[in-house]
Amino acid sequence: MMRCLLLLLALLALPAQAEEVVMGLSQDSVSITTDFNGSEILIFGAVKREAPIRTDPPLQVIVTVAGPAAPVTVWRKARRLGIWVNADAVGIDAAPSFYTVATSAPWDEVISEVEDLRHKVSVPRAIRSVGAPMEIVDSQSFTDALIRIREREGLYQLRVNSVELRESTLFDTAISMPANIVEGRYTTRVFLTRGGRVVSQHASVIEVHKVGLERWLFNLSRNQSLIYGLLSLVIAVAAGWGASAAFRALKSG
Repeated sequence: MMRCLLLLLALLALPAQAEEVVMGLSQDSVSITTDFNGSEILIFGAVKREAPIRTDPPLQVIVTVAGPAAPVTVWRKARRLGIWVNADAVGIDAAPSFYTVATSAPWDEVISEVEDLRHKVSVPRAIRSVGAPMEIVDSQSFTDALIRIREREGLYQLRVNSVELRESTLFDTAISMPANIVEGRYTTRVFLTRGGRVVSQHASVIEVHKVGLERWLFNLSRNQSLIYGLLSLVIAVAAGWGASAAFRALKSG
């Protein structure tokens, strides 16, 4: 009994965490303007320690940035009477509008399947799909299709070996946010891992918001949809008239 008590006291005397990650951002807000063509965020940090550096197994770093999540309906087309139509659909409960993962080493070396499931680090784990219609036997293929589409659009990224880790203490990586991102809160997470197990993590937020004319048009489309529609029609007519006038001037010249 006394031995167990001494062991418990010894454990309580140990530091709560031998290694702890701290991080910073080159900017914590992104403004979407009419000429916005993307942004690059530098994520950097360091490892605080209560003990000498361990090298076996080596320390690894994972950085994730996730945009606002929303439900998505994924359709599968089928040929009916000679034409392609939407046939089957699966509703995905929540999928991040943007998601990127950067690692300091190959994926299999930085995190285990169990830890990935627990912390939802990889792209497929970040997507929540609870169920599908009974007649759909391959519901996972719909999630895979969504991932492929957003990868082509630059919205989902897996960037292996893109985190530079120096002397198991300092790290940094650059995350590219494309021009087609939506506004909202982008959660940034940093994981320290050893042997595939998460030993420390830290989270921060990047605010993405529309400004200027982009914000005015967005608010107009949401709050005054009729005026927004009429304005769009006027702009389209004016653009068409201007192009026609320019063509006639060139032709007569």
